[in-house]
Amino acid sequence: MPAPNPSRPHTETLANGLRVTLRHAPHLKRCAAVLRVNAGSHDVPLAWPGLAHFLEHLLFLGTEHFPVGQGLMAYVQGHGGQVNARTSERTTDFFIELAPSVFRGGLERLSDMLAHPRMNLDDQLREREVLHAEFVAWSLDVTAQQQLALFEGLSATHPLRGFHAGNRDSLPIDRPEFQHALQGFHQQFYQTGQMTLSLAGPQSLEDLRALAEAFAHPIATGAKAPQTAPAALMQSASKSYQQANEDRLNLLFVLEALPGASSEALAFLCHWLNSAKPGGLLAQLRSRGLAEQLTARPLYQFAEQALLHLAFTNAGPEPVLREQLLDWLGFFASQQHQPQWREEYNAVQQRQQRVSGALRLAQMDSEQVETSDQEALALEEILSQIGAVDKFSVPWQLPAPNPFLRTEMAAPSAGLIRGQTSKHRGLRTFAQDRLRSRREQSPMQFSQALPDNTDEGTIHLRWRLPARPRRDLQANLEQRLLTLREDARQAGVEFSFSASGNQWLLNMTGLQEPMPTILEHALKELTQAETDFPPEVPRRLPLIPIRQLLEALPEQCLEHLEDSTGLQRLWSEARWDGLATGLSTQTQAALGLALSRVPGVADTQLTAPASINARYLWTTIDTASSEHALLLFCPVATQEIPDEAAWRLLAHICQTPFYQRLRVELQLGYAVFSALRQVHGQVGIVFGVQSPNVVPHELLKHIETFISELPGMIEGSDEVALITQRQALADQFDISALAQSQASEILWQGKLAGHSSDYLEQLQRALLATDAKALLNAARSLNEAGGGWRCLASAVSPGLPWQVTE
Repeated sequence: MPAPNPSRPHTETLANGLRVTLRHAPHLKRCAAVLRVNAGSHDVPLAWPGLAHFLEHLLFLGTEHFPVGQGLMAYVQGHGGQVNARTSERTTDFFIELAPSVFRGGLERLSDMLAHPRMNLDDQLREREVLHAEFVAWSLDVTAQQQLALFEGLSATHPLRGFHAGNRDSLPIDRPEFQHALQGFHQQFYQTGQMTLSLAGPQSLEDLRALAEAFAHPIATGAKAPQTAPAALMQSASKSYQQANEDRLNLLFVLEALPGASSEALAFLCHWLNSAKPGGLLAQLRSRGLAEQLTARPLYQFAEQALLHLAFTNAGPEPVLREQLLDWLGFFASQQHQPQWREEYNAVQQRQQRVSGALRLAQMDSEQVETSDQEALALEEILSQIGAVDKFSVPWQLPAPNPFLRTEMAAPSAGLIRGQTSKHRGLRTFAQDRLRSRREQSPMQFSQALPDNTDEGTIHLRWRLPARPRRDLQANLEQRLLTLREDARQAGVEFSFSASGNQWLLNMTGLQEPMPTILEHALKELTQAETDFPPEVPRRLPLIPIRQLLEALPEQCLEHLEDSTGLQRLWSEARWDGLATGLSTQTQAALGLALSRVPGVADTQLTAPASINARYLWTTIDTASSEHALLLFCPVATQEIPDEAAWRLLAHICQTPFYQRLRVELQLGYAVFSALRQVHGQVGIVFGVQSPNVVPHELLKHIETFISELPGMIEGSDEVALITQRQALADQFDISALAQSQASEILWQGKLAGHSSDYLEQLQRALLATDAKALLNAARSLNEAGGGWRCLASAVSPGLPWQVTE
């Protein structure tokens, strides 16, 4: 088993009983907080299913000190951060991520809403309808129902078999008994003894501790409240069961009376079960035609219980699969102490910490607050309960090492001659001058806009194709890259290859050291003859309707061409260009070989994004759902940066009022949002709604009404508030505050729009210069569809002025 992680955060319990984890990470540009309450849906009184989830929703509806328009969600969105919450079986988590300068304000609002919720009855009635809409969507969602069905083999007395979603019937707001239970649940569990606060950021431990103490001050003090132990997972002597549907086989293993550190042991086991390395379980199953994919994960863990789920796609007979599984587990049990398993697993964990942002680090810390040396004992107990014995018949192999995890000696700081410091950055060697000359003539632009003296970087590659690749061709290419993508992810590089219309896009972001080698491997796989493709392409799980529309939007913004399956023709006639950011001089030089093998014709000529000025385009998307969804994309009429800045500020100002109107007041649905989007270099505002009962034509009318009121809202706005919002938005484009991946994506979109490498600086200056008049002109242009309106919906067009597209 892996040794305890040496880079765990500082952990302590404050005087009032709040447990905190504090992670000082100087490289982070943002701060994050995860507040975990040790109470979830299984801790609710049996009479009121859904109460815990309902309370989570109510907490976001404002307090006396911070009304909803000034509350946590509005504050975080207004400063370009992230906010979310999740109610699980035994925990409820609240997440925020913000820039350091505004993090204290976010923590203050989170603390206040947890300590002093209003729980107004009118608010409860409105929010119950939102929760009911979620319940209706959940009950119709195939994936959610398949997940629920996995528990059918468990004991009927275990809470996993119960109803916990919450709906109109299970939440009788007008009954005093329910209100008493709601208040009692909050008082029992929303207190310091029941909470863990995890903070991660660039601040010192002393500063993080001061933030934690300020957060804890308003929270009620209390001792840890016991959570009732659940019944046995299964009543029968059998400790496993299986389910089969279509081409999928599910094996579930019930684990009881586990020792400490079982969650770490399960993570270690699942890591190797999921591996597709030669000689491993999945490779053997594929070679025998017994399964195409294998996914292992714990579905449930609490106290001493766990439920391990193994899902096989394109599965063969269950007895044969189980036999192969137990044989491999026997090999694993006999070899688990070999250093290869532990060393690679630890290397993967360390890489993931290096590339994780503040929010992910805080989440990991909140989930692993205890240090334990019992992992080996826990793993042996898990293997024993599954039925693994220290015997095997197949010639299994130890996993081949991940080629991208080999860490080489760190290169000198980018752009510096040996002996230089950052004060000498203007001095360059002759070799560096020659490299810069090559960069300026290459379709791969190496941007100098972001610092090149960090571990991280990003590469974007684009091919414009003579035809649109057919979906089965694209799916086969993605299938070919699965193992490579997983190795890259483990090595700290997120790598994707996607199609959008007649374009192929390859993106890599993360640790720059392994990127040149990963790119070489990727290009080799992508240019293989199509006769080598795997015969079977796994089916994707369906997305919810609004996500289907979001996924379809980029392709709709490109010209429609014929489909093609001729891979060699597509590559030979492709025109390619790219952008790399944050890469050191050494990494740029190392990319030379890979870039010399990029298929297609190098192209430095950019074409302007397609314009739909003054047009109304409607595309119907069959979402295969009874839920209704509509997405309205409104591009800016010009490519001028001052116009873009005004639209960005307009989108920033719209977010909270749009959500308040359509989600809170009109209760049209639970998926309601507006935001600024960049699609193939085209900037625009997107409005989205998914509703269980309001049809798209009516949703559009509500959006149109909101847009028509924007000029009046701007004319009546307070000048001081406008200046504050403008500054908050401009601060989000400060290079020193942007994560590498965020800044790189903005620069890439700017390149596609034809902007120069100082696009970020120009945009920030333009934002600070945007006045009320420019903002009002942007709102009027939006109303008049100056840049056009593009609507994607789950229903047919309502007629004029809308033109139907494919």
